[in-house]
Amino acid sequence: MDDLILQQADCTQEPGPNWQRLMTGGSRLDVTGAGWRFVNLPVGEGHYTNAQIDDYEGLRRRDFLWRPPLRLTVRARFSHNSGDLTGTAGFGFWNDPFMMTGWRVPALPRVLWFFYASPPSNMKLDLSTPGSGWKAAALDAIRLPFFLLAPTAPLAIPLMNIRPLYRALWPIGQRAIGVGEALLDVDMTGWHTYTIEWRKKRASFFVDSRPVLDCAAPRGPLGFVMWIDTQSLIATPWGRFKWQALPLDREQWMEVADLRIDRLG
Repeated sequence: MDDLILQQADCTQEPGPNWQRLMTGGSRLDVTGAGWRFVNLPVGEGHYTNAQIDDYEGLRRRDFLWRPPLRLTVRARFSHNSGDLTGTAGFGFWNDPFMMTGWRVPALPRVLWFFYASPPSNMKLDLSTPGSGWKAAALDAIRLPFFLLAPTAPLAIPLMNIRPLYRALWPIGQRAIGVGEALLDVDMTGWHTYTIEWRKKRASFFVDSRPVLDCAAPRGPLGFVMWIDTQSLIATPWGRFKWQALPLDREQWMEVADLRIDRLG
């Protein structure tokens, strides 16, 4: 069966009714000659700014739109490279676990996306991948292995501060929450085509048709999100958790020339 277009954006026009805008802290979305430009304006420390579109605002999680098998294709570039871009950014699918677009019961995360985080963010979920940077990433904490391991957390978290024990034990936790990550060795300021092929059991990530990650896939349904913001997140196996809004002393942006979701045959 040929691929079927499920959603396609005309990035030379304003986002249509399929996409809800979430613009906070003076951020904006411009339509340029190249496409949509998600812009963060300068802000002081503690003042959060976010430029985002999504397709799940107001929906119950069980009514989120996307399930496998499908392919997401995004052509994008950024104003700054990894390490110079401030905050987090990306595009893909998740379950919006933290009530960012309206009231829902908080949930454990499920994600399948290209995700960027700048220092001091440290989401060290994959043993061999840094806790910040530009990544392909998947996670599904709503799984039986995680719930079976959860009672051991009060003992296991302190042990993770002992490096040999962390290296020995964390792979068990990593598998339990379905973590798959790969750091991307690309110039973020150049145009690249980012692709996620989401099937029932496996997910594959590509940059410019080059495979960068194959991993276990989260279950659906999930919602689509695309954003750039100034937040910093710390979440580590050894028990460090912190959120903060970072200062931004210059304009930064993510520009998107193509956005398409196809059904995979």
